[in-house]
Amino acid sequence: MTDTITKTNLLGMSPEQLDAFFADQGEKRFRATQVLKWMHQHGAESFDEMTNISKALRDKLNQVAEIREPEVVTQDISKDGTRKWVIRIDGGSCVETVLIPEGDRATLCISSQAGCSLDCSFCSTGKQGFNRNLSAAEVIGQLRIAIKSFGPMDPAGPRRVTNVVLMGMGEPLMNFENVVKAIILMMEDNAYGLSKRRVTLSTAGVVPAIDKLREVTDVSLAISLHAPNDELRNVLVPINKRYPIKELFAACHRYLEGLSDRRVITIEYTLMSGINDQVVHAKELGKLLKTLPCKLNLIPFNPFPNSGYERPSDTAIKAFKDVMLKAGILTTVRRTRGDEIDAACGQLVGQVEDKTRRSQKYIPVVQESTAEVLKSL
Repeated sequence: MTDTITKTNLLGMSPEQLDAFFADQGEKRFRATQVLKWMHQHGAESFDEMTNISKALRDKLNQVAEIREPEVVTQDISKDGTRKWVIRIDGGSCVETVLIPEGDRATLCISSQAGCSLDCSFCSTGKQGFNRNLSAAEVIGQLRIAIKSFGPMDPAGPRRVTNVVLMGMGEPLMNFENVVKAIILMMEDNAYGLSKRRVTLSTAGVVPAIDKLREVTDVSLAISLHAPNDELRNVLVPINKRYPIKELFAACHRYLEGLSDRRVITIEYTLMSGINDQVVHAKELGKLLKTLPCKLNLIPFNPFPNSGYERPSDTAIKAFKDVMLKAGILTTVRRTRGDEIDAACGQLVGQVEDKTRRSQKYIPVVQESTAEVLKSL
């Protein structure tokens, strides 16, 4: 009886990890760079495609290693060109990835967890409970899948994905090590070569991890705020009970101070009718945001079943934006994209085997509307 050899998946390895892998194989460092380029610039599916590597080394690699990205279950394309992939990860759960084209830009929204452990009240992902963190290969694999969906990869051709946001399913900073590995590959010149201004990590506010992040990368940072005060945010974004706004903003200041260039934090604020979209909320938010170098992205709520929330009227959205602009805050309203394929912000669900059993709390017949609770505040 022969033992089954477990092959090492090279796809999610950082350049340093690849160097170490090839050193263990008795190979020179430049081999790691060659393989890195083949995987991430050319989209190689196998080592046999790597024509500038000797056949002997290709044969050796075929025995001990593999290039394995997650499985694409479905790809949907909406009328506005938005693409959504359902991707199966090891263990059977599925996550979703969305590409949003906008003129000469194409922004890819990448998932970092199957489900989410934070349970923000207005996000459909959190209602699925939590299964597990994605590996670095499963995170970076989403970028590779999106680029390859347009045809064979060409490092000399135009960029098919110009911007990446870690803003899909999951809280990226709760999967710190794997997300950082993937970010390094996104910005690595021998891989995808994206600018630090074009890779954005969005967090609900895991303060210790923000401080840790500034020690290892200078990726752009976005904060899912969604409320102008702690009382409201405690309900909408429960992690605020542990890391309130004052502590979160202090961490943002520390992060900006560690950057070598002048940048601002992107503040994400989902507008929900009658919850956080009133002029009084806008005025309070304006005072709060003056304490932080930032720009504001207003996101009209994208409905999903049994959420308990509704999208504000266009009049309410405009009134809120006008108050913010008058307060001197650079403000944009995110245009809803891909909603007919459930690819809009806050709609990503996937197919998650819930290990937390949280999803059982959201059976419609027993669910108390969070919106009703909030209106009583």
